[in-house]
Amino acid sequence: MEQTEAFIKKLVELLGFSDFQVESDHEHHHATVFIRDHVGFFKENLPSFVDHMNHVTQLVAKKYGEPSVFVDVNNYRRERENLITELARAAARKVLATKESISLPAMNSYERRVVHTTLAAHPEVGTESVGAGKNRYVVIRLLGNEKMSHAVGTSALPEPSPNSYLGRESA
Repeated sequence: MEQTEAFIKKLVELLGFSDFQVESDHEHHHATVFIRDHVGFFKENLPSFVDHMNHVTQLVAKKYGEPSVFVDVNNYRRERENLITELARAAARKVLATKESISLPAMNSYERRVVHTTLAAHPEVGTESVGAGKNRYVVIRLLGNEKMSHAVGTSALPEPSPNSYLGRESA
């Protein structure tokens, strides 16, 4: 992980940032970069910047035969994970209250995994990923007579509307 950590520092420097700090958690294969200059740049670009930093870092770790390292920038991933966890819990409460399935908005694989992990031990609801590619999303259903399938691919469920994840879909 040392070569990957050195690469992250050099990459951030080459990208033109001078006021930054890199913290590594070798045990969990995580690195957090705190960039304090060019704050305006991050207001609109932080999500894609984090995705691109992770992609490049994964490639370098693979090249050096090191384990994959997940990079967070300015705690974006941590805050996003907390938001998704709360969304999953709120959606589960809504499923229990309404007895109807709820489709969350499309998410990347990491975010879908956060939802599945958050609700995995919940005794009354189940989760399933539905759709393909960038349109893949999680459906949260009440467990009962029918079991959730964990098949990859499409489902008989319709594509969710932008408001269906909170049950605000109009009939």
